Amino acid sequence: MGYALFRAQEGKKHPNAKPLQGFKGAGVLEIVDDHDGDTYRAVYTVKLEGVVYVLHAFQKKSKRGIATPKQEMDLVRSRLLVAHQIHAKRNMP
Repeated sequence: MGYALFRAQEGKKHPNAKPLQGFKGAGVLEIVDDHDGDTYRAVYTVKLEGVVYVLHAFQKKSKRGIATPKQEMDLVRSRLLVAHQIHAKRNMP
């Protein structure tokens, strides 16, 4: 995951990074990694120029499919709004 985020900082996309469903056109990407039988995800945005904001990183515990749980999606949405606010303040003249 760290290398995929490094590639994002370079302005490139790691082959394992894919758009997170439900964020059409928002530039929100997801990296999924498996380790020791567990699945981990990191969600970040590259839409905000010059900065990579990691919105959420978590262990997927649900055994009911591959969909991201609603609680996690709501957290990503709220953090994306905060990232937009922070980015707007950083770029004010």
